[in-house]
Amino acid sequence: MLLLGRSNILHNINMNITIVCGAMVMFLLFPACSGRHKELGGAITNRDSLPILNTRGVTTLISDSGIIRYRIKTEEWLVYDRKSPSYWAFEKGIYLEKFDSLFHVEASIKADTAYYYDKARLWKLSGHVAIQNLKGEKFNTELLYWDQNKGQIYSDRFIRIVQPDKIITGRGFESNQQMSAYTIQKPEGIFYVDNTSLSDSLKTDSIN
Repeated sequence: MLLLGRSNILHNINMNITIVCGAMVMFLLFPACSGRHKELGGAITNRDSLPILNTRGVTTLISDSGIIRYRIKTEEWLVYDRKSPSYWAFEKGIYLEKFDSLFHVEASIKADTAYYYDKARLWKLSGHVAIQNLKGEKFNTELLYWDQNKGQIYSDRFIRIVQPDKIITGRGFESNQQMSAYTIQKPEGIFYVDNTSLSDSLKTDSIN
């Protein structure tokens, strides 16, 4: 699993919030200095329903020990700080990838929708969820949780795992954060494949 430095992410979030807030201040102040009368709309009172940050077309690089190791791409990034619980929303999909020292992608995550509950440090990935771990194994499911406090990844839904020599399916899944040690609660089948059919399967399930 991709281990994202929370402090680095929060640093980037704080920078984005500062930029957005600064742009909002400039947007509000310049019309006031123009000397023209501006018709203002009614005040928005339901602050809790509005995101403090709304960023579109995001591509963020994240460093680890001064070296760029991760990239996040999303069409829309919303931060709801007044919700209970507070959370970040990636409702138009999210793609995360981990680089090696030569900037080759060695692990990745893709989901149609994602939510990050910052106080609980809990990720919820849903829709078409596709993961590739450091060993090259590919995981496909429709719902996945990542509890960073417990260092655990889990799901109660159907999951499909493509390994070098076989495909495993089942329901209910638990793993460590690296997706390197995992168990399936209710295995449904193990299908051994030759190199040709596995190659075709990997192309079909490509998450890049």
